Amino acid sequence: MKQLLTPFLIVVLMIATMAGLAQKSLRPVDLVYPQLDTENSRWIFFSSACRPFGMVNLFPDTRTNGDWGSGYRYEVDTLKGFSHIHEWQLSGLSVMPVVVTEANRSTVVNDHASKFSHAKERVHPGYHEVFLDRYAIRAELTATSRVGFHRYHFPEKSSAGVVLNINGELGPCVIKEGRLRKTGPSTIEGSLVDGVTRRRPKECVVCFHIEFDQPILSVERDEKSGNYLVTTALPPARELLMKVALSYTTEQNAAFNLQKELPSWDFDGVVREASDEWNQMLSRIAVRGGTVQQQQRFYTDLYHSLLGRRTISDANGDYPDNTGNHTVVRQIPLDPTGRPLFNQYNFDAFWGAQWTLNTLWCLVYPEIAEEFVRSMMQYYRDGGLIPRGPAGGNYTFVMVGASTTPFVVSAFQKGILRDQPEEIYQALKKNHLPGGIMSHAGYEHKTAMGGGLTHYIEKGYVPFPLPDGDFGFHQDGAGMTLEYAYQDWTLAQMALALGHHEDYEQFLHRSANYRNLFDPETGWIRPRDVNGKWLTPFDPYALNHGFIEANSAQSTWFVPHDLPGLARLMGGTDAALAKLEQSFAAAQKLGFTSGNSHSKEEHPEYSRIPINYGNEPSIQTAFVFHLLGHPDRTQYWSREVVNAAFSGLSPATGYNGDEDQGLMGTLAVLYKIGLFQMNGGTEANPEYQIGSPIFDEVILQLHPNYYSGKTFTIRANHNNDHNRFVGAAYLNGKSLNRQSLTHQEITKGGELRLEMVGKAEK
Repeated sequence: MKQLLTPFLIVVLMIATMAGLAQKSLRPVDLVYPQLDTENSRWIFFSSACRPFGMVNLFPDTRTNGDWGSGYRYEVDTLKGFSHIHEWQLSGLSVMPVVVTEANRSTVVNDHASKFSHAKERVHPGYHEVFLDRYAIRAELTATSRVGFHRYHFPEKSSAGVVLNINGELGPCVIKEGRLRKTGPSTIEGSLVDGVTRRRPKECVVCFHIEFDQPILSVERDEKSGNYLVTTALPPARELLMKVALSYTTEQNAAFNLQKELPSWDFDGVVREASDEWNQMLSRIAVRGGTVQQQQRFYTDLYHSLLGRRTISDANGDYPDNTGNHTVVRQIPLDPTGRPLFNQYNFDAFWGAQWTLNTLWCLVYPEIAEEFVRSMMQYYRDGGLIPRGPAGGNYTFVMVGASTTPFVVSAFQKGILRDQPEEIYQALKKNHLPGGIMSHAGYEHKTAMGGGLTHYIEKGYVPFPLPDGDFGFHQDGAGMTLEYAYQDWTLAQMALALGHHEDYEQFLHRSANYRNLFDPETGWIRPRDVNGKWLTPFDPYALNHGFIEANSAQSTWFVPHDLPGLARLMGGTDAALAKLEQSFAAAQKLGFTSGNSHSKEEHPEYSRIPINYGNEPSIQTAFVFHLLGHPDRTQYWSREVVNAAFSGLSPATGYNGDEDQGLMGTLAVLYKIGLFQMNGGTEANPEYQIGSPIFDEVILQLHPNYYSGKTFTIRANHNNDHNRFVGAAYLNGKSLNRQSLTHQEITKGGELRLEMVGKAEK
């Protein structure tokens, strides 16, 4: 596998050899490698000049066309601009500093791309620096939550200009109706419209307020493209500063965001603040031991868990509601001091979050988990449904099912949601009934038929093919049935906790629907048509044939709420374990993934992989052994998965498919610290299965507003790649006769000591 040493990595590795002190001197933020896997990235994948969950996500674009294969692509040597929004189905306001001459003044708006070299590039969380070869301009970028901050160093005897691209194709959508006006000696305001996409059916307005630290000399509009060239004065130091504030509501709110978050011109100070904020978040987990590269990769994974999903509300709490016929600017409730109680968010689906975000966010970042639930409830109050992936203030119906139900239930069961549980429950329940989110197939905007929910309720499964017609993406009945059954089980747990016993029985009964698609003759989950006939011919390794971004071999294990029941259908625990062991052995030959990018899943060889850690449907499977009574096989195979799929540290490797706004990074974090939750932590006092931590020591900082303990430490004695099995476990010095912990045991604080051995005990 190709391993590229960027200047960043060279510096880190040099530091790592100095007197053996690197691990003591480097902060977690210093270990992050943002360019991981950027040869395979998409529009929403990479981040540099941004804050955790910030509205602004500012970095260079080397490709600007499309959702996939666009944004910052490491192998492309031409930079087309610095755009401020890289988000799920959203983009906006690309800028490019240029040297203006008499020869290029009339053409530079439409011809401004520049070559650049990674040798003259510096990237770390909250900061990006690059040298534009064409203009000899050194550009630096940083940001607050809602403001992008630029510093451009122009060469001697040059005239400074900035191209503002507010019309044309940019990432997942076409930006149009861009307009701006000069509002002061050094200020500009304007707006643009993100045109509709297949996934986002309504337009979205992006407003901006721009301030320069130098007087504006001219603002010129190109009639062909509708984009602008702004020229400014330059001080003797040849340095130009520019602040770009965004808002999805009004230009006035964009200006307010700037004054609230960035009233000064201290660029270096903002870089430090951004770095410190990232470090504060990353320091919630401290690790000791392992190699420098393992620590780098770990903190890069943790960094990814906080990327992608972004704020769309202003600093004053205003946000766009696009769930109705027209955009309405609404207000988030304020606390007694006038501050918004939470942010409103834009995010891709929580599809797969039950095995990732549910565990990490609720344990380490509970305030984030609570905020996202509050945001989801705001969508419910505005539009009538809890979303599974909103963009631009509206539903997208991305993927299928009610994928946010397990997340919300997990936060409830862990005590993070302390008020309005009944309203939250009723909102979730609506999604599991006809007309709710479950009724919608992927991106089914105008109807509620493609989810096949009425068939699921009446027949106990969703037919494949769906007889009602083609309404959206992912109308794969077997995959839908598996997801609905698990999500019903999680809702049943909340119903039980709130005393809704009839609902509990109803959704618990529905959670057994997966059994209706188990074919004892083949031993796999198998699609059935509307008349109950098995899909024929049937190939358990055929991709997307009744299963969502997966095949039957991968999806059959998607019964996280009843694995013993699945094992009985397979002929007993021993038969199920043997089947799973064979699947892992076969998957190992392909590195446990569908290739190094999402696009390779349909490759004739990779599409037939029985376990795929390049996409969400089977990322829990290493822990299936644990739930079937063999944590030793979980510990063995989870280490093999980490080594093969989640240990690379170069632009050419990293997440092996679709990172989906931090889900794969989060999964890697959990496997590496050795904690997992098979059912997403949705039962009362949720259980964590103990895996095989790769570090000697892991210290989790517990949030004082949510948990009574201060820290929880996982100490793995005699730990190495050979000693990957837990020989004995001790909780706070007392022998633990199980390889699991409860949520209360962890959040009270304390220490889990694991004695690691090289051979599993019989």
